[in-house]
Amino acid sequence: MKVKICGLKTIQNSRAACEAGADLLGFNFYRPSSRYIEIEACREIVKEIKTNFPEIYCVGVFVNHLPSQIKRIMTETGLDLAQLSGDEICLDLELLGSSAFKALRPDSLPQAMADINSIPIRTAPPAFLLDHHQKGAYGGTGKTGNWKLAAEIAKKYPILLAGGLNPKNIISAIEEVQPWGVDVASGVEIEPGFKDPEKIKTFIQKARSVNPRLIKKNGDNYGTR
Repeated sequence: MKVKICGLKTIQNSRAACEAGADLLGFNFYRPSSRYIEIEACREIVKEIKTNFPEIYCVGVFVNHLPSQIKRIMTETGLDLAQLSGDEICLDLELLGSSAFKALRPDSLPQAMADINSIPIRTAPPAFLLDHHQKGAYGGTGKTGNWKLAAEIAKKYPILLAGGLNPKNIISAIEEVQPWGVDVASGVEIEPGFKDPEKIKTFIQKARSVNPRLIKKNGDNYGTR
């Protein structure tokens, strides 16, 4: 079970996530977000992580950025992957290639399949991130997603499950959805953008405590890139 700790803003929190066993770290470049991080600050964190935890993948979270802007920020910071969490179109993903994946927030299974069919799917997981649907929001709401809907999609694709996950519900979420990985931000925070190291540790321990036999191996033969 892969775990992504998202919305990080400090070296201390990023190191705590790595030491607790996180697989991916997320850095938010959407300015209106309380979890927004400046390019310079992200560069310093990524440099620290790459030096001490080279196996960890660093992910930039972008909302309606131009592909050229995303490429520039990824180059300047050393990020590995880009998560497109806005209203990006198919062409944006095509221009970014395998370094990008889309965040989807469907309100029904038909809408989910329409969204999936409208974008190129990565051949390596995550195929995309599945988040809670809230009109006008670009994720990070802290509200629990539709797990039954997510479970249907996870049967076909190695997804990152997001939306209101926390140490109290993560086991139930994994058992019901059986995703490739899980993504958490507000569920391990003291306040937006600032994490509680103990909550991070508990979240990851619980995510990894689910009996592996209950989880399909969808995508396990692929790397993260």
